[in-house]
Amino acid sequence: MSLEQFSIIESTLREGEQFVGANFTSDDKLRIADALDEFGVEYIELTSPLASPQSFEDCKTIARRGLKSKILTHIRCHLDDAKKALETGVQGIDLVIGTSSYLREFSLGLAMEQVIDRSVEVLTWLRAQSPDLILRFSTEDSFRSEEADLFRVYLAVDRVGVNRFGIADTVGVATPMRVYRLVSGLRRMVKADIEFHGHNDSGCAIANAFSALEGGATHIDTSILGIGERNGITPLGGLIARMYATNPALIKKKYRLKKLRKLDEMVATMVGVGIPFNNYITGVTAFTHKAGIHSKAILNNPETYEILNPRDFGITRYISIAHKLTGWNAVKDRAEQLGVGLTDDQIKDVTAHIKALADQKRIDINDVDELLFRWADPPTEMPDEKVAPANVNAK
Repeated sequence: MSLEQFSIIESTLREGEQFVGANFTSDDKLRIADALDEFGVEYIELTSPLASPQSFEDCKTIARRGLKSKILTHIRCHLDDAKKALETGVQGIDLVIGTSSYLREFSLGLAMEQVIDRSVEVLTWLRAQSPDLILRFSTEDSFRSEEADLFRVYLAVDRVGVNRFGIADTVGVATPMRVYRLVSGLRRMVKADIEFHGHNDSGCAIANAFSALEGGATHIDTSILGIGERNGITPLGGLIARMYATNPALIKKKYRLKKLRKLDEMVATMVGVGIPFNNYITGVTAFTHKAGIHSKAILNNPETYEILNPRDFGITRYISIAHKLTGWNAVKDRAEQLGVGLTDDQIKDVTAHIKALADQKRIDINDVDELLFRWADPPTEMPDEKVAPANVNAK
């Protein structure tokens, strides 16, 4: 059921602010919040209002902006934090407390019983102040915590009444199987929603998020481009790609997919990084095909080598032909784009020449175009105005 009814908690304005290159201005935050709202995420999570005076003001401003996305803020499980968060007017408060031996000893200085007592105290107070407030309680470093400790604190909190429990892979140590076991175990014990927050230190963030949904989680934390502490968390685009591959009709209905590229480009500029060449959906090579056997199949039916349809994301498919792996079907398609009339035999001759030339030096699309015009009968000069490679569709 979670694979059909999941929600995204977009944390670029909380976790993303912890990225080393992030220093969002108030205007930046408004632009990001508006763009995420346009994309259609269900929740936007903001930095704790206690982080700085401006963080408090920004939290209030975004909470009052009238966005469709529900606005949350993230705080420590501490009464003073809870009081300050309530002043911002957000629709929900996400509380977190460390439960692993590492965090309890070296960060909190609390025994497990004290963790439970504090959690119950703060959540009871918050619920009494605002019965309609969306409350999430999360254990930090869940996957280096003792499972018995986790379930003790979850059950104690469950009696207070929360909307959502959080499971956090704070250091990126979890695997999909471990995530599934822990989430499904908690799912059997509580009725509230379950949120998964997964860091990407070992490269499993997207797989872990998907496994959490399979295990019964209902909410996944993401950030644009995956930015966050260290290697960041589950990237918004990566989760969208994974869920689209499972149920494209649902994802096209839930989110405005053509807004994704704008989100990636905007945040990449703000934090001073480039979009990786192999980034999910928006990377420059995400829909580029090179090998001849791939190109032929793509020209006949793109689904043969694409699980995602670039058109749904407002992106152009591209077939690379200026190399020794090229195939004559791809070269023929380029000739048709240029309006150069060549027989199949001529196309095959040009293709052989391209391969031989590419064995000798690096070539580009202009070299290929020049050969195609030269092979025409009669040969013609390549026009000054270049013809950009066109989107490739099924024949």
